[in-house]
Amino acid sequence: MLGGSFDPAHAGHVHITEMALRRFALDRVWWLVSPGNPLKAHGPAPLDGRAHRLLHDPRVIVTGIEARLGTRMTADTIAALQRRWPGARFVWLMGSDNLVQFDRWDRWREIAARVPIGVIARPGTRTAARNSRAARIMAAARLPEFRAAVLAVTPPPAWVLVNVPMSGLSSSAIRAAPPDGIRPGG
Repeated sequence: MLGGSFDPAHAGHVHITEMALRRFALDRVWWLVSPGNPLKAHGPAPLDGRAHRLLHDPRVIVTGIEARLGTRMTADTIAALQRRWPGARFVWLMGSDNLVQFDRWDRWREIAARVPIGVIARPGTRTAARNSRAARIMAAARLPEFRAAVLAVTPPPAWVLVNVPMSGLSSSAIRAAPPDGIRPGG
C-alpha cells in the first residue's frame, strides 16, 4: 500500500512503485489515493483528477478506497483493509522523507504493529530517516537491507530502508511550478 495525495501523480510515484515491487518482492502495489492528508494545510485537488494511471502494470491498482471506507487516518485504513481481506499480507510503503516525521502520524505505533513497513530512500532524507525518532524506537524491528525481499512475509513489527536510484520529483514542486511557457520575471 502506497498512500498519499498523489496531487498530482507523477513519474516519482511510478519509480517508487517499481522499486517497491522489485526490492520487497511484492505481488501488487495499491496506490491509496487519499481524500485528504491531515498533516497538510490545504486539501488536495478533487479525487477523480488524481486517481489516474501513469503506468500500465496490472500489479498496480489505483484506488480511492479510503473515500469509500470513510477513513482518513492510515491506522484506520489499514485496520479496515485487514478486516475486509483477513488473509492478505499487507505492507505499508513510504519514502524516507515520511519516516522522518512518522512519529507525528496518528497511531503510528499501531501502524507498525499491524503491517511491515517498506521505506524507500528519497533525496536528502536517508540519514535523517535512519536517525529519526520513529526509527530509533523501532530499531529492534529493523531488517537489514539485504533481507528486503522477505519483508512481506515477516511478522510486524518489521521495517527496512532500501537505497535505490532516486527521483527528485515531488508533487509539491510540480504544483508550485509555473504553468508551461510562463517563466518567473519574464
